[in-house]
Amino acid sequence: MASKLEKASVYEQFSSQRQLWQFVKKFWLLYALSIPGILYFIIFKYIPMSGSVIAFQNYSIFKGIGGSEWVGVDHFVRMFKYPEFLEILRNTLLIGLYDLIFVFPVPILLAILINELRMLVLKKLVQTAVYLPHFLSWVIVAGITMGILSPSTGIVNHVLGFFGIEPIYFLGENSFIRTILIGTGIWKESGWGTIIYLAAIAGVNPDLYESAEMDGAGRIRQTFAITLPTILPTIVIMFLLNIGNFLDFGFERVFVFLNPLNKANGEIIDTFVYQAGLVDKQYSYTTAIGLFKSVVGLLLIMIGNRLSKKATGESLY
Repeated sequence: MASKLEKASVYEQFSSQRQLWQFVKKFWLLYALSIPGILYFIIFKYIPMSGSVIAFQNYSIFKGIGGSEWVGVDHFVRMFKYPEFLEILRNTLLIGLYDLIFVFPVPILLAILINELRMLVLKKLVQTAVYLPHFLSWVIVAGITMGILSPSTGIVNHVLGFFGIEPIYFLGENSFIRTILIGTGIWKESGWGTIIYLAAIAGVNPDLYESAEMDGAGRIRQTFAITLPTILPTIVIMFLLNIGNFLDFGFERVFVFLNPLNKANGEIIDTFVYQAGLVDKQYSYTTAIGLFKSVVGLLLIMIGNRLSKKATGESLY
């Protein structure tokens, strides 16, 4: 009896392998096209992960990974004992939270508003206008922002001057830096983010809107009853991806606005890693910080994915 079961198991395995090979043979061109992408992730994503081992060493570029002294979790202990790092972690969490609350919903709102435009020419002009800032580098965005907010020549301070308010050096005060970071992020990236949501809205069945209109539902009611529920899976997936990058706010996005006057509220993990790792050459310490950030991101996306699956039935996996 056991022999027959073993033979059946071997036959099923052979049969499934044969079917798999036939499937690969049938769609070989698609698999061939995927090879560059697979190689990219292997070479630039998975192989570099082996370098994370230096987080547990006192790494020396002269001794290499094999010759550097092992110190265990000393760098992680140092990370949490360092008061300045805890302040930087707080900044990162707050800015990431503000980004999630204020920046994430804007592309959804923009996509809905653009979709409501009936004149095709106007719709294309608006789309182009909101997409364009995405193609500007953060250096250019910072230059534009500094010009607008300049205490001497900036238009904002000129407007404030009409109301008798003294000029404000916005980039020189801690209280404004987070608002500037979030505001510039909305202006630069929100238009580009609408592409995915416009594509999702385009997939909504027009018959649903016609039926709702016949029932007396206005445009606002149709938006809440049809559009948003239909594109909810897309919103959930994008939200989960944003949660995964919660601590990864972006080095360049912050670095171009930082100066000694706003550093206390503006410095985040990415800019600290640049200073400590590349400038001060504390490779092991900053690798430990990067590893910590990656683990937190993984945990957040796993927790968010599970909660989303229970609440909405939608998830990444």
